[in-house]
Amino acid sequence: MALQISATNPEHPALLLALPWQVPLEDWPEEHLVPLPRGISRHVVRYARAGDEVIAVKELAERPALREYGLLRDLDRLGIPAVDALAVVTGRTDSAGEPLEPVLVTRHLGGSLPYRSMFETTMRPATMHRLMDALAVLLVRLHLAGFAWGDCSLSNTLFRRDAGAYAAYLVDAETGELHPGLSTGQRDYDLDLARVNISGELLDLEASGALHPSVDPIEFGMEICARYQGLWQELTRVSVYPAGKHHHMERRIRRLNDLGFDVAEMQIEHSPSGDTVTFVPKVVDAGHHQRQLLRLTGLDTEENQARRLLNDLESWMATQDDGSGDPGDPLAARPEVLAHRWVREVFRPTVRAVPPDLRGTMDAAEIYHQLLEHRWYMSERAQHDIGIETAVKDYIDHILPRARELPGLPCDAE
Repeated sequence: MALQISATNPEHPALLLALPWQVPLEDWPEEHLVPLPRGISRHVVRYARAGDEVIAVKELAERPALREYGLLRDLDRLGIPAVDALAVVTGRTDSAGEPLEPVLVTRHLGGSLPYRSMFETTMRPATMHRLMDALAVLLVRLHLAGFAWGDCSLSNTLFRRDAGAYAAYLVDAETGELHPGLSTGQRDYDLDLARVNISGELLDLEASGALHPSVDPIEFGMEICARYQGLWQELTRVSVYPAGKHHHMERRIRRLNDLGFDVAEMQIEHSPSGDTVTFVPKVVDAGHHQRQLLRLTGLDTEENQARRLLNDLESWMATQDDGSGDPGDPLAARPEVLAHRWVREVFRPTVRAVPPDLRGTMDAAEIYHQLLEHRWYMSERAQHDIGIETAVKDYIDHILPRARELPGLPCDAE
């Protein structure tokens, strides 16, 4: 059987053909590999370079490879945080003509880390709580979309910085199933698997001496259940309000937006007596602030980063009645116009002030968030606003050197 590459983009097959598919993945020469941290996997996984892209290559049987490829594409269409599926390569043979396992090719998630790399330095319990929050949000998003993971664990997740918190991305969809909706039993099964898997992974870290002594692996395994149930309840509960109190429904919608979720439609029923209203919001997806920031500025960020940048944008907009815009242009004060001015005059110059070689794995939005945090801390100490230029200089001189010594942690988690 001839080598076949099924890809999502017409350009990818040409880039992938340059890789040594006739060699077993575990024996690939170093010239093709990229030295990035890898998590634990039941399959052989390698990071390689294909043109300008870094890809993850995983060897597995043809049927599960094609199935996972399809599921990852489905999750992408649903807007679920997961790695991007690029291709499946089948028909591989070695130099003697013996068959080799097919591979699934995904795009490396820039700035992300597997959990074991994050535990290379002893992680504080507060940071671990943020990991549980991120994983709970991911699991809720999957279940709202009708996806039963079947193997939720730290090992099957990648984490990216998100404005002092973390964003979790699904890596392994091999055991997943997509349905129109999930039953309570299906959700509970996924949640119980997550509890057992996380406790086991933390027990393994404890045995290796990489776990903070105050952390109880069993309790942290239970924590994912509590955080998931609290979030699920807030997103799906039925509310009963006094008739005419429409602001209660608006407040509920704002609370859901603050959690990062959008409401697509609402089911409202009046009681037979007419004195109460039953309100059921239909939550469709997270990313409320992401979409708002993207619409206004064109910046594509994580959810918490978007919330922080929107707050800064709104504060800056409030100062723009000083005649700095064009008074003859009726469009100058429109939010979209002001937002693009903020990107051009505030956001980009601030980020560019941090030398690229000092940024590590942080993207532009995370750098800006860190600078805002540092400016706030310095202003609190000085009891007056110290200005962004002073904050940037102090951040470069005193914070970044320490952050680089602790890979995987945001600056406020040291």
